[in-house]
Amino acid sequence: MDKSVLEKINSFTRRPFTEEEVYTFPVILCDNDIDRDFERFSDSALETLAESFIGKTGISDHNPTVTNQNARIFDTEIITDNTRLTKNGEPYKYLKANAYMIRTGENADMIAEIEGGIKKEVSISCSASSRKCSICGTDKAVTGCVHVKGKFYNNKMCHVILDNITDSYEWSFVAVPAQINAGVTKRSANYGNISTYSDVDIKNADEEIRRDIRRLAFFSGGKSAVENAMISAECMNTGQLIELKKSFERRSYSGKTEVQLIPDNKNDFSTDEFSMK
Repeated sequence: MDKSVLEKINSFTRRPFTEEEVYTFPVILCDNDIDRDFERFSDSALETLAESFIGKTGISDHNPTVTNQNARIFDTEIITDNTRLTKNGEPYKYLKANAYMIRTGENADMIAEIEGGIKKEVSISCSASSRKCSICGTDKAVTGCVHVKGKFYNNKMCHVILDNITDSYEWSFVAVPAQINAGVTKRSANYGNISTYSDVDIKNADEEIRRDIRRLAFFSGGKSAVENAMISAECMNTGQLIELKKSFERRSYSGKTEVQLIPDNKNDFSTDEFSMK
C-alpha cells in the first residue's frame, strides 16, 4: 500500500493504523449515464459529489444505525472513459471512490463477500435542488412540464438531469441500485457506444424494470406478491412500471433512510420524488 494512501486513511482514525490492519477497495458510486429511473447526474453534480463523499460512511440497505456502519471513503476521483458513450451520446464519466474497513473478526465475512463479488452493488444518498427536463430545460424541482420521463420526443428520450447537489449523506450496499454501473469494481466495463434508443432498447429497459419489480416484490411479500405484481405490470407502460417499482422499494425498505435523492421540500409530493435508487 502506498504511504500516501495510508496517510489519507489515518486522517480519519484516532490512532495510526498499519497496512495490515486495514482493508481497502474501490467502488463506483454513480455516473453521468441515464439510470433505471430515467435520470442522470450532470458533470457539475459529479464534481460536487466527488468532494462531498470524502469521509462519508458506507452502510447496508440505507439503514443509518451505528452498528450498520462498515466502511468509510478516504479518496475520490472522476474518471472519463472516452471509448464509451452514455445513452444520450456524451463521453461516459463516473465517480470512483476508494473506501477502507478495519480488519476485525466481525467483518471478516463481509470482506470475503466483497472479494468474492457477493457484496458489490451500491447506492448513494444525496439531495439535488435542480432537476431539469432534458427536452425543454424546465426545472421540475420548481414547476412541472408536459414531458414524461422515459417517453420519446423527436427521437429523444426524456430524462431528468440532476444538478446543484445540496448535500450527501451516505453510500450503501443494496440489492437493486438504480444506477446500473454502480458498485465495487476492479475496472470499468466497456459496454460499447450507445447514442440512441430503439424500440428494442425500450423493450429491454421495460424488461429490466420488470425484473427489478419481481425481485423487490419477492423481498416484500414472497411468491404471491411476485405473481400479483406481474399481473399488474403486464399491460403497463414504462412510466407506470417505474412507479410500481418505486412502490415496492418503499415497502422493501420501510422505516429506513432509503432515498438517494431527497427533495428539498419534503412536504411536496410529485412523481419526481422517489425512494432508494
